Amino acid sequence: MERLGCKKIKDGLLANLKERTQEFINKGNKAPSLAVVLVGDDGASQSYVATKCKMASLLGFVHFDYRFDEDLKEEELLSLIDKLNLDDDVDGILVQLPLPKHIDADKIINRIAKEKDVDGFSPYNLGRLMLGQECFEPCTPKGIMEIFKYYDIPLSGKNVTVIGRSNIVGKPISVMCMQKGVDATVTVCNTKTSDLKAHTLASDIIIVAAGRPGILDSSVVKDGAVVIDVGVNRVADPSSEKGYKVVGDVDYDSFLTTECKVTPVPGGVGLMTVVMLMENTLMAAMRRRG
Repeated sequence: MERLGCKKIKDGLLANLKERTQEFINKGNKAPSLAVVLVGDDGASQSYVATKCKMASLLGFVHFDYRFDEDLKEEELLSLIDKLNLDDDVDGILVQLPLPKHIDADKIINRIAKEKDVDGFSPYNLGRLMLGQECFEPCTPKGIMEIFKYYDIPLSGKNVTVIGRSNIVGKPISVMCMQKGVDATVTVCNTKTSDLKAHTLASDIIIVAAGRPGILDSSVVKDGAVVIDVGVNRVADPSSEKGYKVVGDVDYDSFLTTECKVTPVPGGVGLMTVVMLMENTLMAAMRRRG
């Protein structure tokens, strides 16, 4: 098996971003800025936000943190979004998902100004993505495309199966793979797919974003296929100090004796997502200030 680790990709992209950011600032512009909003005390979300803030500081970005208790009212969050939309010192806005159940995530995402939607989740940016037009691409799918590029994995004419149809990963990555110039033949599977094995066995590339640990193993994948594991799942592990371990959607160990190429978890797609967020933030700043 070939391990498609992403640390080298991340480090290379960060070095490039840092250089581009300094060039942007040297032209007399303010440093790119990112406002991050976290509601509640979800451990995974807190960890993600901390990573984003750390990376923003590393690149020389300005970052604004807004943290609220679980009981924050929807109207208060919408009011904050309105304020950030109008704030000329803010280039990008990120509201960490998931939100508490009493807050409508779609309503919040739709409220973010399209030019500050660095997550790429708004109907405006997703619509432009569908049409093959310039937009802020969702960060995880954008990162997956960088993995293909780095490892020189061709997509043209290849059979790609995407497991999962979320607006965050499944739908956008399927669109990106089928775009003209990329030219993959894409199948999107979901919980109602009657014979998942038939699709995966026929695939050259499988992208797994189902949110279910171990949903894919080597017995249903042809030798030599590329497997991109997007899953991030916490499973109980009494031997761990934290009481859990982080695993993907793929049974990684089952591929060790195969000829497949597989991204690990951790150390894979997750490393790419935050870097792509930073790139989108720099793009937002450049579009707004030249």
